[in-house]
Formats: sequence, structure tokens, C-alpha cells
Amino acid sequence: MVSVELKAVSKNWGGTAAVDQVTFTVGEGKLVALLGPSGCGKSTTLRLIAGLEDASSGVIAIGGKDVTQAPPSGRGIAMVFQNYALFPHLSVAENILFGLKVRKLGRAERDERLARAAEILGLGALLDRKPSQLSGGQQQRVALGRAIVARAPVCLMDEPLSNLDAQLRVEMRREIRELQQRLGMTMVYVTHDQVEAMTMADQVVLMRNGRIEQDAPPDELYENPASIFVARFVGTPPMNVVPLTALLAGGGDIAPPPGLDPARLSVGIRPEVSELAENGIAAEVVAVEYLGADTLIEARIDGHPFIVRRPGKVRALAGDKVYIKLSQSLLHWFDQSTERRVVPG
Repeated sequence: MVSVELKAVSKNWGGTAAVDQVTFTVGEGKLVALLGPSGCGKSTTLRLIAGLEDASSGVIAIGGKDVTQAPPSGRGIAMVFQNYALFPHLSVAENILFGLKVRKLGRAERDERLARAAEILGLGALLDRKPSQLSGGQQQRVALGRAIVARAPVCLMDEPLSNLDAQLRVEMRREIRELQQRLGMTMVYVTHDQVEAMTMADQVVLMRNGRIEQDAPPDELYENPASIFVARFVGTPPMNVVPLTALLAGGGDIAPPPGLDPARLSVGIRPEVSELAENGIAAEVVAVEYLGADTLIEARIDGHPFIVRRPGKVRALAGDKVYIKLSQSLLHWFDQSTERRVVPG
């Protein structure tokens, strides 16, 4: 097992930084997710690690060795792409073994690696089929098989599940995580889907505009977001973030952290820990979504959107006046000007 380390890595396109001073470490045998919206630089970062793009500055190390200038073939990596990159005229077995044949690995060794990959991925009965004869999930397994037979210590995945339907994505993310742990792979996994990142990763690197917004374990990202962007990006539905002045105008009894200007503070709280009560902060219901196990009540507090998530079915209608109760101990504080988290002293 080897680690992957980026130190102040940047990639510029015509004077614009697609990746800007990115620094993080992927520990040996760990799965780190690069998470963020489209255009945030996560796929470019992955391509820099792979050697498919040249870094404008900074250092990339794999297994403690500086590979910043090394070609992809000299980095000890395997890569799984979003579109699977399967050859349509080759069988499943030929697709899986293609890279090993290019490297002129012996026939006996190739057969042994193919048998092991087919056993792990349940592809034994499909080895003679062409990609067009496979389902999306089966094609994804073939792409994974190609990465397994390479026996590279580092595996890079670029949104590998985005072409699959919702139910299959759930199954495949479990399989990928189990596979990564069983083989002891060090894995960097790019996704825009926060559920994938939160359920699969040991560490999540959340990116925005080419920079790292927060680098933390999934629970830390959820429970202690470093900024309003993190608070709103992670969580379904996202965290409510409302100016403190709006909550106070609505009748809220909320004490700001000592020494801070209430006019400059925003308050964050998760919808699932917000409550409806007989009195509290006045709000007007805009919409109600009954989801079976729980209900989402979308409301407005002094013109600001606010979602309450309660178990079971809540009887409320658009236009109703409700009162929202917030627990002081569950509040998150943010500076409105910097949008960064404020930690009460």
C-alpha cells in the first residue's frame, strides 16, 4: 500500500487557475473522495495525479516518490473513467487483459489475474461477451476488473457511477468500497454526489473554484462545516443558513456568541433538528412535501427560506403560519462577510 500526497499543486489554463494551491494527503489503503460541483477542479486534480495533465506548480508524490514530472506509466496507478472506455470489438476478457498484453505480461500470469478478477467481480459467465451485450453495471465491473488485474497500488476513479440508475448506484458504491478494502487499494474517487462521498470515503476533500473548501472525515464535514458553502452542499436537504437578525425579528430567543456583532452573523441549523412548536420564531409555510418516513415543511422566516424536517406526516398547508423552535446548542455560526465558520469562544 502506498500514499498519495499533493503539495501546493496548481494548474493554470491561460492565466486562469483550474486548480489553485491544492494540498492534501491520501493515506495508505484509504479512500479519499474529491467532492464538489461541476467546474470546481476535482477531475483536473485527478488527472494531475494520473499524469494526464502537467502541473503548473507544486509537487505530487506517490509512495513517497516525487512523480510530478513522471509519465502516467511510471506512477503505479490504475484509472477507471466515467465512460468505462471499453473496446466494443473486444470481449470482456480481452478488455480486462488489454493493458497486461500491451505490457507483454506472460500468458500464465494474465490468466491467473483474469481468473481472480472475474471471481471477485462475478464476471466468470460473461468473459466471452462483448460490451454491447452487457448492462451498465456489468460494464462498470469490467472497467473495475481492468483496474484489479493491473495490481497497481493506487486506483483513481472519475465519477464511475454517474451513468447508472439510482438503485444500481447504491449497489455499486457498496461493491467498490468493499473491493477497495479487501484489496487494500489506495483510492482517489471523484464525485459530485455527496451521498457517494459520505457513504464511501474515509476522508472527503470538498472543492470550490479550484480550491479546497474543507478536508475532513465525512462526519466532521457534516457536523462541523467550515463555511456556509460546506453547510449547504453537504446534507439532504441542506442546512438552513439565515441571518441572525431575521430570526430575532421573527421572535427568536437566540443569544449570539459573546463579543460578536449580531448584525454580521448568520445562523445555521439542520432541518432534522428544527422543530415546530406552539410558539417561537414565526414563519409562513410555502410548501409541504410528504416523503413517507418524514415530511419537509418549506417555510419563510422574514423572507428567508427555512426547511423543517419532521418524522411521519405533518398536517400543514401552504399559507399556514407556524412557529419554529431552535435549540441553542445545535446552532452553527457563520460570519456573513467571509462566510466562514465562527467558533464561539
